[in-house]
Amino acid sequence: MPPTLQRRHQRRIRRRYLTAGLIGLALYLAGCASNETPVALNTAGGDAWTLDKPVTAQVSGDACDSVLFTSPVAAVIARPAHGQASARLPLVPGENLVEAECRKDGARRGAVAQQHWFARIANLPKAWIRVVPEKDGVALDAGASEPAPRHPAPFIRYEWSARPGNPAPLAGLPANGKRIMLSLPAAAGKDVDGEYRVLLRVTDAAGRSDESTAMFCAANGRIEPVDLARGHPAWVDRAVVYGVLPFLFGAGRFPDVTARLDELAALGVTALWLSPITATTEDDFGYGSTDYFRLRADFGSAAELRDLIGAAHARKMRVIMDVPPNHVSSEHPYFKDAEAGGTASPYYAFFDRDASGRASHYFTWTNLINLNYDNPEVQQWVIAAFAHWLRAFDVDGFRVDAAWGPRQRAPEFWSRWRRELKRIKPDLLLLAEASARDPYYFRNGFDAAYDWTGELGHWAWRPAFDDEAHTARLLRAAIAASQEAPDALVFRFLNNNDTGQRFITRYGLPRTRLASAMLLTLPGLPQIHTGEEIGAAFRPYEEGPPLTWGDPYDLRPWYTRLIALRAGHAALRSNGVRFLALEPFDQLLAYVRPGRAAKDGVLVLLNWSARPLKLDLPLAVLGDMEVRGGMVDLIGGQHVRADAVHETLPVSLPAHGVRFLSVP
Repeated sequence: MPPTLQRRHQRRIRRRYLTAGLIGLALYLAGCASNETPVALNTAGGDAWTLDKPVTAQVSGDACDSVLFTSPVAAVIARPAHGQASARLPLVPGENLVEAECRKDGARRGAVAQQHWFARIANLPKAWIRVVPEKDGVALDAGASEPAPRHPAPFIRYEWSARPGNPAPLAGLPANGKRIMLSLPAAAGKDVDGEYRVLLRVTDAAGRSDESTAMFCAANGRIEPVDLARGHPAWVDRAVVYGVLPFLFGAGRFPDVTARLDELAALGVTALWLSPITATTEDDFGYGSTDYFRLRADFGSAAELRDLIGAAHARKMRVIMDVPPNHVSSEHPYFKDAEAGGTASPYYAFFDRDASGRASHYFTWTNLINLNYDNPEVQQWVIAAFAHWLRAFDVDGFRVDAAWGPRQRAPEFWSRWRRELKRIKPDLLLLAEASARDPYYFRNGFDAAYDWTGELGHWAWRPAFDDEAHTARLLRAAIAASQEAPDALVFRFLNNNDTGQRFITRYGLPRTRLASAMLLTLPGLPQIHTGEEIGAAFRPYEEGPPLTWGDPYDLRPWYTRLIALRAGHAALRSNGVRFLALEPFDQLLAYVRPGRAAKDGVLVLLNWSARPLKLDLPLAVLGDMEVRGGMVDLIGGQHVRADAVHETLPVSLPAHGVRFLSVP
């Protein structure tokens, strides 16, 4: 529904809610006084996120022996008990008039009560794909596809086609049929390894359609299915994420971000993380949503967002959205309706409540009202919101704000959410704002999680940077702890929306250069936040003037070089890291990023002290790296010769200096 029509509908629903409530109460009281049998419904209606609704009517006295409930598609007769009659009525997508009339001896008695529901769920089938490896290829099977929930009809068409971006054409596409066989093209010197995506469109006899995407991998001429429940897409392993605060890019917001994409591409950025862009209150950063389905107008139009995403995709950049599903704003129309109507509001049960019925929130976030994830309708609503941005704007993933909140209240939800979204776009990145040290998130819906301690919201690296005398020791411990969760993909950063003062403001330029070198040479998913590459100083929740994008610290070439090194050396993108116990232990952080072969590894040396260091690095500590012929400094290009007599590698490090060394 277009936003304008949504707003009109919401206003209409609120008027109906108030009017019907007053009329119903008046009729009920009048009926009691005059011994008539009017019926008062429990609510005036509103948005529905299911295709059926429980309806309750209050009836007066015993003059009414039954209540006839009707919706556009059904009629149900219920007998009153203790002054109430209830039924569950099916709805159709869109507008629904629900009526209740009191019946006595087969005849209507009294006035008819009405509710108006607008069902926001489409009555569509759901396409599902089974991926079955076969000896000479892969079978794709649509047999698990689900018929439409209301008035189901048999499937009459199964249409298969290749999604853009596959490594090579697949033999057998396009195709039709419930089950198809595909095979890889003959290699013939052409590399056909990588991820393949195939689109399925199912259509039923009523003309209703749905689409789903299958993904599988090819390696060395063999096809393997992708574990969509646990595995992350291959593009994430090479990703460098850039956190975008649109209001710092310029007055035009989306167009201003689009205008800077070439600079970000030149920096080496491969993914954009957009701060919240859905509707919010005027003074809110964006985490207090007032409509999950509508853009905030001050960031630009839907066409401008599509232009931004299309331009990013043309530069091989992915785009992920920041969405806060744990809560909504206290100004959200649903919550305001619930506050006004109490238990008579159709949205009262949308919100988590304490024993006294008071809506809950975390910490001092009194303007952010927790959703009730025990309510199936809330789960449908939230999943539909995420799916909307996938289908309508082709986004490539989501950063999920306060992902730990729904986990505390309904820990099973995230797995269901992931399954629904990966069905639509299997190569999504799903990033949890939660600690990567907790294996729950990687087992229940997410590809990556934050570099936090076990304490909520505590950045794991902060204590190390605050303690200059022991920085290396504390970093070593923090990094090791972040790697402990099985299959952990750690989202690493120096700055984000919650780190307050920018890193360079807090710790200065020399430590910024050193920290960025560490950020981009460790395992994990690195993120650079708006303006970090130019040393911009601001507080993210204070919307200041747009950045001037000068580079007073000459940081942009440094970041560009670091990102290029990460892109050019597979060892720097691997999951492995081995720390070296070298003195001075509190000031020198040394680690090896192993490659597939010994010669592919990279040795990283970071001097966190304010004085130069001279090292005689024992060759034995480098393990199977063959360095007797010396190593090459990947930054400066110098050759560092080994001391064959003492079997050491002499290395000099300037104050706050860095060396990346590899075998020539």
